[in-house]
Amino acid sequence: MARKGPDYAAPVRRILVSLLVLVLLAVFLFWQIDSPRAERMRAAFIDRFVPSFDWVMAPVTKLSRMVSGFQSYARLYEQNQELRRELQKMAAWKEAAVQLEQENAKLLAQNNVRIDPALTSVSGVVLTDSGTAFRQSVLLNVGARDGILDGWATMDGLGLVGRISGVGQTTSRVMLLTDPSSRIPVTILPSGQHALLTGDNTALPALDFIESPENLRPGDRVISSGDGGVFPPGLPVGQVALASDGRLRVRLAADYGRLEVLRVLRSHPAEQLSDTGLLIPPPPADFIGPPLPPLADMQAAGENSEAAAGAGDD
Repeated sequence: MARKGPDYAAPVRRILVSLLVLVLLAVFLFWQIDSPRAERMRAAFIDRFVPSFDWVMAPVTKLSRMVSGFQSYARLYEQNQELRRELQKMAAWKEAAVQLEQENAKLLAQNNVRIDPALTSVSGVVLTDSGTAFRQSVLLNVGARDGILDGWATMDGLGLVGRISGVGQTTSRVMLLTDPSSRIPVTILPSGQHALLTGDNTALPALDFIESPENLRPGDRVISSGDGGVFPPGLPVGQVALASDGRLRVRLAADYGRLEVLRVLRSHPAEQLSDTGLLIPPPPADFIGPPLPPLADMQAAGENSEAAAGAGDD
């Protein structure tokens, strides 16, 4: 086993550390001396050695710049995320504004439809479309509490949609003109012919019982006639269209693809006239004057006058 020699590294290391401490202490004390000569020596030392230490400070400078850039990137990322959140909020507000604009346009369009000034209306929102293969109808959020009655006409901002076919306390059902059970009398302009608009579960209801089909042209206006008291007269329905099968149909004016707000027209039954069978109606109870002769005497007098006229002719 080899014998180790004397260890000179530890004493040398201690001597060097001691010398470095002494030098640093001397520099510190020299730097604290308040004297013009010491100040000139310090300035000369700085001018001589400090500029040559730029290569020592370069890594520190680069590292500080990297830290500053990373902090700037972090701030930019936070700002970007905040802008994304604001854009999402703005998109939601934009969608709400578009919906309100569409609803406002529909309401304005409803006000632009010219109808009888005597007709008043109640606006309702379409809750759901319950159309099936055998039934075409929608539900409104207005009902008996709003004064809705069965049979009243409904319109959107463009034309006639259908009629009330069921009334609840807070909702009502609207049977569309395309429903197979829908039958309404219409008038075709400018010819003025009368027909029956029949729903057949298609987008173009058919025209039946036309007086003179040869006098109709595609594009003629179709309005409600008011016959039978089903609908008020003059409501816009659509235009005449010639189907591929050669049958006359109606292209409806109402936008069935966007039924959102409907207007229910308050219609009242027409006054019924009772025929008494007399040319002159009976006087009221408070009439002052000679009473009219009985009906039998009037008929006998009429027969006598006819007989006398015949004898005069002979």
